[in-house]
Amino acid sequence: MATVSRNTVSQSDKDSSLLLWFDEVGIADIPLVGGKNASLGEMIQQLTPKGVNVPTGFATTAYAYRYFLESAGLESKLRELFADLDVEDVKNLQVRGKKARSLLMHTPFPKDLRDAIASAYQILCQKYNADTDVAVRSSATAEDLPDASFAGQQESYLNIVGVESVLAACHKCFASLFTDRAISYRHTKGFDHFSIALAVGVQKMVRSDLAASGVMFSIDTETGFKDAALITAAYGLGENVVQGTVNPDEYYVFKPTLKTGFRPIIDKRLGSKKLKMVYDDGSRFTKNIPVTQGEQVKFAITDDEIIQLAKWACLIEDHYSQVHNNYSPMDIEWAKDGITNQLFIVQARPETVQSQRQGNVLRNYRLLGGDGKQTEQPLITGRAVGSAISQGEVHLILDASKIDQFQPGEVLVTERTDPDWEPIMKRASAIITNSGGRTCHAAIIARELGVPAIVGCGNATEILTTGQLVTVSCAEGEEGKVYPGLLPFELQEVALDNLPRTRTKILMNVGNPQEALSLSAIPNDGVGLARTEFIIANQIQIHPMALIHFDLLEDKFVKNKIGEITAIYDDKSQYFVDKLAQGIGRIAAAFYPKPVIVRMSDFKSNEYANLLGGKQFEPNEENPMLGWRGASRYYDPGYQAAFALECYAIKRVREDMGLVNVIPMIPFCRTPHEGRLVLAEMAKNGLQQGVNNLQVYVMCELPSNVILAEEFAQIFDGFSIGSNDLTQLTLGIDRDSALVAHLFDERSQGVKQMVKMAIAGAKKHNRKIGICGQAPSDYPEFVQFLVEEGIDSISLNPDSVLQTMLSVAKCEDSV
Repeated sequence: MATVSRNTVSQSDKDSSLLLWFDEVGIADIPLVGGKNASLGEMIQQLTPKGVNVPTGFATTAYAYRYFLESAGLESKLRELFADLDVEDVKNLQVRGKKARSLLMHTPFPKDLRDAIASAYQILCQKYNADTDVAVRSSATAEDLPDASFAGQQESYLNIVGVESVLAACHKCFASLFTDRAISYRHTKGFDHFSIALAVGVQKMVRSDLAASGVMFSIDTETGFKDAALITAAYGLGENVVQGTVNPDEYYVFKPTLKTGFRPIIDKRLGSKKLKMVYDDGSRFTKNIPVTQGEQVKFAITDDEIIQLAKWACLIEDHYSQVHNNYSPMDIEWAKDGITNQLFIVQARPETVQSQRQGNVLRNYRLLGGDGKQTEQPLITGRAVGSAISQGEVHLILDASKIDQFQPGEVLVTERTDPDWEPIMKRASAIITNSGGRTCHAAIIARELGVPAIVGCGNATEILTTGQLVTVSCAEGEEGKVYPGLLPFELQEVALDNLPRTRTKILMNVGNPQEALSLSAIPNDGVGLARTEFIIANQIQIHPMALIHFDLLEDKFVKNKIGEITAIYDDKSQYFVDKLAQGIGRIAAAFYPKPVIVRMSDFKSNEYANLLGGKQFEPNEENPMLGWRGASRYYDPGYQAAFALECYAIKRVREDMGLVNVIPMIPFCRTPHEGRLVLAEMAKNGLQQGVNNLQVYVMCELPSNVILAEEFAQIFDGFSIGSNDLTQLTLGIDRDSALVAHLFDERSQGVKQMVKMAIAGAKKHNRKIGICGQAPSDYPEFVQFLVEEGIDSISLNPDSVLQTMLSVAKCEDSV
């Protein structure tokens, strides 16, 4: 049958075939060859012509599996065995599963099935070489459905060579329909054990043992953000990424501007990648070996390869969305061949969690106390899976044979999970693992079950102990945190139906790029303040001048520390540009195409001095709040080169990533002349006002900005009132001083008069003016005042947006 094209294979022939080649099947053939194989065939037929590489192979059919059972009378024996099955009783489940697998393994294949598999494998050998290496994967006829992934339920075998080895692997795959986890999963999802058949895919191996591999999703797995592709990568065969044995690299690519020819890699996170799975020349098929330190600190694939994979993710998602006549985000496995350096797609299945969620209710978990952030240090951190908070008693289990000891509601802590752990994962209040990334088994199953998880913690099994009470928070961005004790938290649910739309634009203040994708789900008109200081302090951590003058650093300890952080960069300043561009790019992508106003750095000299290497380049000022900050730095020889790096980052976001919704904003600009100097500096560094529709805004936070608003309006394209500094400078109050804090009030008549004058001055010259200070988030009466004065936009802390939106609507109705 290998030479027969799909067009000449009738449906009746397919239904009675023991074996079909991938190019003979498509997505409609899931009942015949299972989800994996049907999808491979679909891609080979429809997407190979569009440049997507997919390794070829063949599949045994559901008919072959049922023929095997019938020829030996196995179904009646299995039904008898499962008559008293109790999947909630782990011991009962383990006994029944073991007996079922033994029954299948001790029943030989019929001769014609053996011959069909052997013959097909020989054809592959004729195509490639005498001992063609193949992957042998199980593919159930009820897997890879839009609402049930069946991830890892059955077995896969890699680097299988020779007819007898292929036959043995196929036999093991048949038996794996009755692994403990598969039995439990089917029961949980309501599938009849005997309505499902097992097909086996035999696919030419990609030599990723000599290169890299990973998993990618065409949707953000945690937030459901549809416009980002998430790609993970590690060295060697892909099983380590899937199983969570390693912490892989992670890359985000923004799909809308990717499709129009840009290169929008909006995030790159280096994983530790300590092991890689390679071929074994001995008795085993594969083995894990350590990755060299030099390889660990490098990204596993190049930017060009990231872009190529993301383009394929878009092609695959678009194709399946068209096939299903419905948006269909995809979960895709890829591999790079170390011999040819070609990339391949080796599997694609529907994403089964975010695609099923309803978007009309916004759920927000929040730790109580202060602003929802804990002041105490977490015990451990890792990659957050989901956005929930949970808590309970730790149960540390290092061996899957001990899972029967696990009690419902406990927090599971282990090295990593594989499908054998699934019978207890659904009972856990939370899951914590040492290893794994956001596309590993533990993460996928935790999402599907709705259980918060933190993966890739490194040393959770050393820090946490059985019986310890902990709070597991996945509600603080991409970093999951485990706190000691049972901390108070709340869940807020807000219906998003019928929210009012206001004339006054409701924008958001966003500092942490890692929270941007989730925050974008809150109804908004864009970002009124994206603080570069957060990105510099938390993600970059190094003073830009220390990077520019790395060779001249005087403190050896600091120099070594910076050298470690920037090890993959020969040009240390490029580290600053990359990290800042990715941070800004992630925020801009999250809210695209809505405006995202990015304030250029506004650290004070004492804050800059706290960055690594900062003390060497910062003066000691008596009052840094009124000193060398904001615009005054940008054209000064002592910071000019560092400001150039900020400009290069903005330029990359707008020009390379295509995120032209970014509007840079200049803080603490004391005079119109200073504004012109800054614009000239920006133009010198590739940011020419008016070119590529570039607008530049200015903060309105000094009395001079208000008094000279009409002059500033002739220089800048818009204003944003910074009510904190404007209040400080109008009332003459050091806002850092507790002694006069009781006098600090944005609602004072003097401050309100300043705000009123600023709005009038901007309006006179048709300039946009908004406010991004704290006051509107805290005081409803201040919101009413702003609406009455005709302000264009109000930018708020995320937790104030919905309530303020209702207040603004009410105010507008009364104006």
